[in-house]
Amino acid sequence: MKYYLIAGETSGDLHGANLIKALRQEDTEAEFRIVGGDQMALAAEQQPLIHASEMAFMGFVEVVKNLGAISRNLKKVKEDLLRYRPDTVILIDFPGFNMKIASFAKRHGIRVCYYISPKIWAWNQGRVHKIKKVVDHMFCILPFEVDFYRHFGMEVDYVGNPLLDAIDAYEFNPNFISDNGLGDDPIIALLPGSRKMEIEQLLPDMMEMYYAFPKHQLVIAGAPNFDEEYYRQFTGTLDIPVVFGQTYDLLKHAEAAVVTSGTATLEAGILKVPQVVVYKANPLTVMIARKLITVRFISLVNLINDYLSVIELIQKDCNPEEIRDELGRLIGESEHRASVLENYEVLAEKLGKPGASKKAAGLIVRYLKEGD
Repeated sequence: MKYYLIAGETSGDLHGANLIKALRQEDTEAEFRIVGGDQMALAAEQQPLIHASEMAFMGFVEVVKNLGAISRNLKKVKEDLLRYRPDTVILIDFPGFNMKIASFAKRHGIRVCYYISPKIWAWNQGRVHKIKKVVDHMFCILPFEVDFYRHFGMEVDYVGNPLLDAIDAYEFNPNFISDNGLGDDPIIALLPGSRKMEIEQLLPDMMEMYYAFPKHQLVIAGAPNFDEEYYRQFTGTLDIPVVFGQTYDLLKHAEAAVVTSGTATLEAGILKVPQVVVYKANPLTVMIARKLITVRFISLVNLINDYLSVIELIQKDCNPEEIRDELGRLIGESEHRASVLENYEVLAEKLGKPGASKKAAGLIVRYLKEGD
């Protein structure tokens, strides 16, 4: 069968790649067409129609500024969908773009599978009615999403969290420290995100930890769509290494981390790295978001546990002084550190075991064969 996968962000690219691998196992004659990043390209053995790095615009204001590019990307994907005529389009998160594709595909008789639900439970819950109309099968990765959709009369499949698959399959490098020229001092990992706007807002504040924790070494997890020279504009002459494609190794060796809100907060939680979650954006974007968002937390760890499990520093609270103070509480044999680690045990129990990609792929193939 023919599958058309669309992911617009780094995390979606990872999950899309693992889903492609699982689909190949379920369907030996699988053919793919992709919109995504480097990992999906490798798994599908082809270049994406549009690379994910050309699609990730964060925040209301930023989206408005880039409406022209978004419109061109939509037009390109729609035309390609009609040429390719897949058995199903598989949309991976990225709702602003993918919901428009879902509507288009449905109008043209293309089956729509949605892997990793849009976070409609966070804001504008009324969008669930549109999802019911244009999405044939929704595959959820957060436990509480099943009850949310059921409340609106929509049955969905909970497949587990694909980050568990990614981490379970990852081959940790026993020589990570020496291979990257790192010293013996304990590591504070800095994860400033994968979008240019995130990095420029948050990395300068993270850099200040260099002076606050002289007995530690800071290491940045670099995003695949940037190079070391890009990060040097922030680090300058400071001895702060940047590692690429080794985020899990970095987290595994870190005593603590400063993490931009997003998928990485859950990765740090699964790997049991005490973290401070940070987020800062255009003030207008945040003002609009606060009027619309209905959830209490921004980090996935807190959302899944449904209580404050890791500290979140947002907007004006996201500053070097607050980051330093909260990070200090996580280092050493502190009571706060022990509490965070206990919270991660609750998280692990709620997430369950690996196998999301395999389960989702099996259901997609079954539904297509049954004509559901």
